[in-house]
Amino acid sequence: MKKKTAWIVIGVIIAIIVIGNVGWFVQNQHRQQSTNSNRSGMMSGSHMGASGRSMMGGNSSGRARRNSDETVPLKTANTAPKKLAVPPILKPTKTKGDAVYYTLNAKKATTTFKPGVKTQTMGYNGSYLGPTIRVKRGQTVHTKVVNQLNQRTSLHWHGALIPGKADGGPLEPIAAGKTKQTTFKVDQQAATLWYHPHAMGTTASQVYHGLAGFMLVDDQNSQKLKLPKKYGVDDFPVVVQDRTFSRSGQFSYQSDYNADGTEGNTLLVNGTLNPYINVKTNQVRLRLLNGSNARTYHFTLNHGATVRQIATDGGFLNHPVKMSRIDLAPGQRADVVVNTAGVSAKTVALRTNGQRVLQLRLNQKRTGRTTLPKTLNHLTPTGRLNQFGLKHQTIRFSGMGRMVRINDRVYNPNRIDLTAKPHSNQIWTLTNNDSMMGGMDHPFHIHGAQFRILSINGKRPSAAQSGLMDVVNLKPDQKVRVLMSFHDRGIFVYHCHNLEHEENGMMGQVKVE
Repeated sequence: MKKKTAWIVIGVIIAIIVIGNVGWFVQNQHRQQSTNSNRSGMMSGSHMGASGRSMMGGNSSGRARRNSDETVPLKTANTAPKKLAVPPILKPTKTKGDAVYYTLNAKKATTTFKPGVKTQTMGYNGSYLGPTIRVKRGQTVHTKVVNQLNQRTSLHWHGALIPGKADGGPLEPIAAGKTKQTTFKVDQQAATLWYHPHAMGTTASQVYHGLAGFMLVDDQNSQKLKLPKKYGVDDFPVVVQDRTFSRSGQFSYQSDYNADGTEGNTLLVNGTLNPYINVKTNQVRLRLLNGSNARTYHFTLNHGATVRQIATDGGFLNHPVKMSRIDLAPGQRADVVVNTAGVSAKTVALRTNGQRVLQLRLNQKRTGRTTLPKTLNHLTPTGRLNQFGLKHQTIRFSGMGRMVRINDRVYNPNRIDLTAKPHSNQIWTLTNNDSMMGGMDHPFHIHGAQFRILSINGKRPSAAQSGLMDVVNLKPDQKVRVLMSFHDRGIFVYHCHNLEHEENGMMGQVKVE
């Protein structure tokens, strides 16, 4: 009798679970259909993150994204090769001693990517992307950001070691039609940084439509090193992005939105389809930036050209590192020098995921240096970094879609998750607990700080991973220990740089005081 009663109880429990899941599925499908029917216009001012999106992806196809290698397939752009657009260096509106003044206007525009087709885009001081801001260590940078959009935005200086009030994160939004002034002093090594929006609910869509630009930091070391340094001649900023065009030639962010990371099927490089550069020197420097919302790239070169990585997110490595492949998650940067001396082919191609990214057209009478400096920097070797007596923190990434979490919490701008002191170090253990259905990558990024990788799953990092970083890709079930170095005072966010995950709340806050 007891056994019979137990089986009845078990049966009732199973029935409740089944009925509950069916109810959730019906409700979720209705919510998704409602969400899709309510998407109208390119740029609504609504929250582009969690609200109204399904846990499994939220796009019209119901597609769910898993790890970075299960992606929307890339296709070759059906356009003639075009010379790579190089963003102009922004001239200051005023200089006064070590102080420089800039103005950036965020606005809607149209851009011709394909012949005869005008695509609705966004840009800073132009129609798509923004100018390159080039500064020197020791300068004080004053920037006026004018929001000419019909929605809120912000301007985040990605990789910059600056006070929280100037960082441009989600706590510093700029309302539509408003202007914000920021001031900070450049106090870090030479590096390839970038800027982009970071207001909650509008970041992913605004970046997708073109709001991003480079900020290059120079110092005495970078100026004396014998490296390619003629901007746009043998030293190129290269931002790689994936976009999908609709049949009418518009970006299809709304219809292709995926809460687990929106990807496109066509590559844009500096806003150029099917680009090439003319190479007249034996060596050319490429400042690679993954400016995509969610896709990870695996860059290679063909025809025997050698590639040496010389810098990570935060500056130069100690020594050039020969690479066969450069992996970059969203937000990551890598400076590489391509050496074509001895290459007999007329062209060399930078490739990723089976597609050509950038064609290098080689002048057969190339000139210039063929070697690199043996020493680029003097960072303390990873194995000798001081780890004793430091505060330890554990940061756990988990979930997918609308259910993403850090340490089982969703982002709350009114909550401080961690604390630190200015110019102090801590040990952070970053873990990706997402192994469900193969798991997802979570590229970790922190504002206003840099870190050195101590270990990845207990093993020392490779030489190319030994530099200063502000982004590291966390693969499923991976544990990365880092030495986190804080700089200025303020409240800074740390988050997944999959922009859709970020906007769905995969973000926390550290207060440095």
